Amino acid sequence: MTITLQLNGDAREVDAEPGTPLLWVIRDELKLTGTKFGCGVASCGACTVHLDGDPVRSCQTMIEDVGEAQVTTIEGLDSKAAAALQQAWVELDVPQCGYCQSGQIMSAVGLLTVNQNPTAEEIDDHMYGNACRCATYQRIRAGVQRAAEIMEG
Repeated sequence: MTITLQLNGDAREVDAEPGTPLLWVIRDELKLTGTKFGCGVASCGACTVHLDGDPVRSCQTMIEDVGEAQVTTIEGLDSKAAAALQQAWVELDVPQCGYCQSGQIMSAVGLLTVNQNPTAEEIDDHMYGNACRCATYQRIRAGVQRAAEIMEG
């Protein structure tokens, strides 16, 4: 079936069978590979994208359930929070292997959009469920805290 998807600010037509996860449409049909496949069961966060600004796991979001929602991938991020996180990630050398980082950043943007000055506990609570195989959780938390400082200043 042909579906019109609102992706990163543009309408994109895709052919996808009902029951196809949004992740596969993004990666295989639209060739945007920043969104990663990690576990396939919404447990690791590598596939996180935004639907109307809210972080969701694209591996468990079926294409027919997206409707008219605006889908934003890591490639389409364009906000004050996204810019601050990018700067903080570079300053603090947050990633190690980098595989989980698009999902980490998508979740962190979701947090900083609603809470521009989160505590360490709020960061940990919000980022829970975003797995990092390299265990850089302290650097991720520090990156989110630094991004909040950048946004403040």
